[in-house]
Amino acid sequence: MIARIRGQKTELLHREKVAVKIGEGGINARIIIDEAQARAISALKHFSKIIEEHGIKEVYATATSAIRNASNSDVITQKIFQETGIQVKVISGEEEAELIYFGVRRAMELGSDKSLIMDIGGGSVEFIIADAGQAYYRQSFEIGAQRLLDLFHHHDPMLPAEVDRLNTYLHDRLKPLGKAVKDFQPTTLVGSSGSFDTLSEIYCQENGIERDLVATEFPLTLEACAVIHEDLLVKDKGERLLIPGMIPLRVDMIVVASCLIQYVVKHYNLQNIRVSAYALKEGVLGQVIDLPVTNNRMPAPTSVSRNFSGHSLS
Repeated sequence: MIARIRGQKTELLHREKVAVKIGEGGINARIIIDEAQARAISALKHFSKIIEEHGIKEVYATATSAIRNASNSDVITQKIFQETGIQVKVISGEEEAELIYFGVRRAMELGSDKSLIMDIGGGSVEFIIADAGQAYYRQSFEIGAQRLLDLFHHHDPMLPAEVDRLNTYLHDRLKPLGKAVKDFQPTTLVGSSGSFDTLSEIYCQENGIERDLVATEFPLTLEACAVIHEDLLVKDKGERLLIPGMIPLRVDMIVVASCLIQYVVKHYNLQNIRVSAYALKEGVLGQVIDLPVTNNRMPAPTSVSRNFSGHSLS
């Protein structure tokens, strides 16, 4: 994501996603394999060219769960810097959750009622219970879609027994979240980008709704989520790719992600759902606006107008 900052206002200049599957083949063994490293570096070299074309002076790159838990994380970040000139900051799960909250809050008015914000990454899932004024609870769980895919999605379509084992696993791992939900009683699920974006796209395609591509909030209903989920459970990858609105980079992980969403909705008795187009990168952008200029790639400009580039590796 590339944006121009003028005071508190931003102008989006470029947005692009590249699927590198950084955790594929090694995330549960706490290692980033050579093939995944090569994909990440290739993507960042591509972005580095775009950065140069736009004359970007401030570059912010974050690495999340897959890299922060990898035994070879230092080697990877050093290699990225040597080959691309981009310094990657490995952030904690708590920092990630905080930035996601900042991003979602920029996208939508949360109001005074508490919501449960959920961000499904490849390595981790962040949960934040918050309203417009503050976050009451935030925690990162190492149950991301790539981890769940490796652990439970052994047949395609998934077997009912695999779904059952996944739900049992979630019940055990999410006990701290269950306590927080009981304490703060959120009623609305706010999904940030990622898998929620895919579900919204499918919903809109099925219902003839034209999505505003520059909107910061996308349409979706809990009823539609449940219907789409049942459809995903009986389709293999080839059939999922044929679903109108399916985003190809999500096709492998969307089934376990949908299982996770359904678990959360049902077990925490959530009554509504909203989809934020903003997540971590937009949270970083919001933080940059509020903080002094730093030097992450080359000398920062002294003018009022600032150009920003943000990347995230999960």
